[in-house]
Formats: sequence, structure tokens, C-alpha cells
Amino acid sequence: MTDEKRETAIDRKLLDLLVCPLTKGPLVYDPEKSELISKSAHLAYPVRDGIPIMLPSEARAIED
Repeated sequence: MTDEKRETAIDRKLLDLLVCPLTKGPLVYDPEKSELISKSAHLAYPVRDGIPIMLPSEARAIED
């Protein structure tokens, strides 16, 4: 694993605990975009320096 990937990777245990703050639904990690995807809310929450930013105001709207 490269240093860059190590910085943006999310701990599996943390990912299992996190839910979408709006829907309380599950999140899926997209390592290429470094985002946590909430399919139910149609939002992608950014992960910066390995820290999930779980604010709806910081999320990007996505289409299915």
C-alpha cells in the first residue's frame, strides 16, 4: 500500500460503525474518489486525510 493510499484509507471497523447522518442508512466506501456513498440519500461524503466529513453541507449530490 502506498503512502497516499494509506492516508486516505478508512479503517474497516470505522466504516462498519458509520451511517448516513440524514437517512441512518449504510455507507459504501469508494477508494478511487475517497468518498463514502449513501445510496439512500444520493450523497457522497468526502474523506479527507482519512477522516470522513459527515456533514450534509459538505456532501456531493450523486445520481444513481
